[in-house]
Amino acid sequence: MRPLTRAAAFALGAAAGSLADARFADPRRGHPVALFGSAAGRLERRIWRDDRGVGAAYTALCVGTVTAAAAAAERLLARRPGGRAALAAAATWTVLGGTSLTREARTIGRSLTAGDLTAARARLPHLCGRDPSALNEQQVARAVVESVAENTADAVVNALVWGAVAGTPGLLAFRAVNTLDAMVGHRSPRHTRFGWASARLDDVAGWPGARLTALLAVAAAPEPRTAWRVWRRDGSAHPSPNAGQAEAAFAGALGVRLGGTLNYGDRVEHRPVLGAELRPVGVDDIERACLLSRRVGGLALGTTVAGHLLLRAVLGRRGRA
Repeated sequence: MRPLTRAAAFALGAAAGSLADARFADPRRGHPVALFGSAAGRLERRIWRDDRGVGAAYTALCVGTVTAAAAAAERLLARRPGGRAALAAAATWTVLGGTSLTREARTIGRSLTAGDLTAARARLPHLCGRDPSALNEQQVARAVVESVAENTADAVVNALVWGAVAGTPGLLAFRAVNTLDAMVGHRSPRHTRFGWASARLDDVAGWPGARLTALLAVAAAPEPRTAWRVWRRDGSAHPSPNAGQAEAAFAGALGVRLGGTLNYGDRVEHRPVLGAELRPVGVDDIERACLLSRRVGGLALGTTVAGHLLLRAVLGRRGRA
């Protein structure tokens, strides 16, 4: 039997890692992403300066270390395709968060269905940074659906896209970038300048996956024409260059209205409405959003694995030419 090629080893590993995420979700303790976040947090406290240059160096060091370690591991396993597949599987399971995302969303949905708004509010910070204290049932449901849409791109599709482009190092590099953005990329007095590079790098890294997420949501929608129309019309209205793509496509795919005023504790944002002509979000739409997210994740796996195999085949032909 012929040994696995480099591309086939990654494809097999990515599929196995996706199945592991579907079956086991994220480990509750000792998650590698959490360990990376702890190390990055300690480094940030030691070198922080209110300076973009220092922040850029911090971002480069954190992301570069992860990427270099993954590339070195791949080189060590160059002649062991089974080992490369296992490495890709472990990395894929590490970076994907689709199952944990939908589990959290469904937990909140069950609380709302049972009429326990207090429990739903208490759980919402596990999904997003909004202040839940004054949200009513419909507003909590909307927050959940919007978070499922945005995080389907961030926690699933984007990582797979970069895996398709750069294999295991691409998977881990994107997760490092996205984690740093969550840590220091938000607007705050401490991180406005220091976190600028992390935020901009996350915008660039998230660009292709956000649009693939939207395309796949359109493909998986019950009425693709509505999803396409809302996405193309409203996707760029969002202040984020990427989040609005997924949210607008999900709005059209689910036939619901998203966006509007958001409360982040001491900060209020008035965002454009996505799908203004559609109905408001209901509690039942949380489950529909979760099912759509899972379908998009499955389509993304197939698309990116096929893309990786095609890309490696093209590069291989060029190398032999």
